[in-house]
Amino acid sequence: MSAVAVRIRRRRGAGLGLLAWLIGLLFFLPIAWMALTSFHSEADAATNPPSFGAALTLDGYRDFFGVGGGASPWPALINSTVASLVSTLCVLLLALPAAYALSVRRVKKWTDVLFFFLSTKMLPVVAGLLPIYLFAKNAGMLDNIWLLVILYTSMNLPIAVWMMQSFLAEVPVAVIEAAQIDGARLPTVLARVVAPIALPGIAATALICFIFSWNELLFARVLTGVVAETAPVFLTGFITSQGLFLAKVCAASLVISLPVLAAGFAAQDKLVQGLSLGAVK
Repeated sequence: MSAVAVRIRRRRGAGLGLLAWLIGLLFFLPIAWMALTSFHSEADAATNPPSFGAALTLDGYRDFFGVGGGASPWPALINSTVASLVSTLCVLLLALPAAYALSVRRVKKWTDVLFFFLSTKMLPVVAGLLPIYLFAKNAGMLDNIWLLVILYTSMNLPIAVWMMQSFLAEVPVAVIEAAQIDGARLPTVLARVVAPIALPGIAATALICFIFSWNELLFARVLTGVVAETAPVFLTGFITSQGLFLAKVCAASLVISLPVLAAGFAAQDKLVQGLSLGAVK
């Protein structure tokens, strides 16, 4: 390769790197702006144009945590944690054997099954809101955290099966057959052979399901009240008829986003491996 071609490739790589940094900053700026606004007073946060040099204060966080006598966010945060973690665990327990049957030991018309799973996500969520509300009302499950667990499990299961099917398709069949020759049954094969190999893909699927469950608002807003109120529903309580308390909303949004950010940071190595699994043949 000539020196001119090498220089062109280096410049192209530098240009792509600079573009990647610019796109990353574009996504990061709203989060940084939200964090900065959360440390301002309501008067400074409402100024237009924004005041960058305004005094910093923790009043927004004090109001969010109910230090001044307001409602405590801890019940809502606990409800979101329970609903997200339990539903994600249920999704993984159901999606792993389903994906195994659609990738490693493929059933008949497995492509039709995958399309059916995907087609369930084509229905607008609001279209199923009224039937689910009537069912929950007649079953006495309104304002019940376990209703949200069931809903989040059913909502995330199709996308989890679709994702894990592609991950499990990369598991060597010879390894599974060797375990079966040694007398391992299906539960043992799934738990001790398939799951460790596909762990990055399972971690990526779990993180995405957790994020979807944590951020869900529509069903939680309609089907819960006080007992099973989740964090996004609690966040909407700061938008009142008296106006938008911007500093308080930013503080609440930042705190509610921390569990998702922490989960993504803790599983970032598995997430990258899982999302790139099978990309290179």
